[in-house]
Amino acid sequence: MPANAPFAIVTGASTGIGLELARCCAGAGFDLLIAADEPAIEAAADELRKVGVTVDAVQADLATIEGVDQLCAATQGRPVDALLANAGVGLGRAFLDQEFNRIRRVVDTNITGTLYLIHRIGSGMRQRNSGRILITGSIAGFMPGSFQAVYNGTKAFLDSFSFAIREELRGSNITVTCLMPGATQTEFFRRADMMDTHVGTARKDDAAEVARAGFEAMMAGEGDIVTGLKNKIQSAVANVTPAAILARRHRRMAEPGTAKL
Repeated sequence: MPANAPFAIVTGASTGIGLELARCCAGAGFDLLIAADEPAIEAAADELRKVGVTVDAVQADLATIEGVDQLCAATQGRPVDALLANAGVGLGRAFLDQEFNRIRRVVDTNITGTLYLIHRIGSGMRQRNSGRILITGSIAGFMPGSFQAVYNGTKAFLDSFSFAIREELRGSNITVTCLMPGATQTEFFRRADMMDTHVGTARKDDAAEVARAGFEAMMAGEGDIVTGLKNKIQSAVANVTPAAILARRHRRMAEPGTAKL
């Protein structure tokens, strides 16, 4: 890759918010290294190259240490100006009805792989005292996720983690931004086996608008961004509502059989 343009890594970039974040980066003149665990990442790269920036794609399992190492190796030592850590998976249904290997994958993708990637790329940023990190959290992290218990727990972790490392890096030239969307129109709910739920079938936010808000917040160095007025209200209410009530409300959204007809 030539090094005369800013360079960004975007994970989970084959579809949804990740692909839209990559489009935002390309539109702003960033060369890109994009990653996902499916062959569709190559088609995404072909599309993004039409903007006129350099795009490399890596198909890797970012739930694993090896997959993250594969992605980092693909930078070929080029300094990363922006890391958009967006890769994540969901899982619906009651905890005890879920297969544990799928539970483990949610934790490994959303937390372990994300942390390892941020640690590796962030260490280089600290050495240079320059960089931007965007972490895709969720307003789901504000509430106990009945019938999405593990997923919501991982997003609560990421929301908290982003604020913590932002404070640790205060005074440096490295910014950390947490993008916290609500339900967004992506492949998420189908892949999480939630198309028989209220939240899976209800109207959702536009992925391009969510990504644009997150990208702009990252470029402005903001600490967090909750996208959409409805989600802002929901997150504010969650901060003053007892956890037991929030869990009961979430059940009405995510329990199998609650789909809107």
